[in-house]
Amino acid sequence: MRAFVALLMTGAVLLAGCQSRREMDPTSVGVSDHHITVDGRDRTYQLYVPSSLPPGEAVPLVVVLHGGFGTGSQARGSYGWDAQADGGGFVVAYPDGLVRAWAVGGGCCGRPGEQGVDDVAFIEAMVARVGESVRVDPARVYATGISNGGLMSYRLACDTTLFAAIGPVAATRLGACEHPAPVSVIHVHGDADHNIALDGSPGDGFATIDGPPVPEVIDEWRAVDGCGQAAVSTDGPVTTSRWSCPNGRAVELIVVAGAGHQWPGSVPKPVLERALGLDPPATALDATAVIWDFFAVHPKAG
Repeated sequence: MRAFVALLMTGAVLLAGCQSRREMDPTSVGVSDHHITVDGRDRTYQLYVPSSLPPGEAVPLVVVLHGGFGTGSQARGSYGWDAQADGGGFVVAYPDGLVRAWAVGGGCCGRPGEQGVDDVAFIEAMVARVGESVRVDPARVYATGISNGGLMSYRLACDTTLFAAIGPVAATRLGACEHPAPVSVIHVHGDADHNIALDGSPGDGFATIDGPPVPEVIDEWRAVDGCGQAAVSTDGPVTTSRWSCPNGRAVELIVVAGAGHQWPGSVPKPVLERALGLDPPATALDATAVIWDFFAVHPKAG
């Protein structure tokens, strides 16, 4: 699968670099900055540990992957995962792609894609490092992300067995995905996304992604998971297709009518949106809450 990337655009430029960063003990409550060397490269991530963690219990870990031109700090400030972790009792890792991009297969994206950076190895090493300081439940490790970060979540599902479920937003799958392990999937997409189109047509926005139609990607995971028939429901502009699968797994596709290339429910930034030509976030869906609700009931089978 080929990916022609003119620019990587996710709305992730909003708030990039605006979050305060401070070094702290990795077991401390709050946010901390971390470095890890993978393949000879210094890689960085932020970790958020809420005060609400149940003492002595293994807890879920959610990996939140920023989009192109974004950073872990930007994703942390944009999509509301810290607040969700406070209520849900889990920890969140916000890794940084090199040069603000992820290598997801098919030559995408940016310099990491061109150079064949092993971002899968970085995320695996990061998850292991987090587990050295926080008691993480290996059956409840999840990945989500938008655009280039959503593409990366599919790459992780294709190439690892770490994750119980993934939650791509405004993304598709690029590159080979041979013999993936079964995993639960919740995919959120706007039907007016002009950067990564729902129907797989080349984007005409800031990014041009030559990937398969999203329904085709969902069909692939339905086959991997051995799912049954779809149950479809519509609530205003939000249409949800759900498939139940063996061993407690599930696949969901949520399509938001009129939504563009953005994270539904995120904080709008109208001045920057007008200045940069970004799509405003849809208000019909809180993607963070919906994705967490899905993750919370879909641990790794067995």
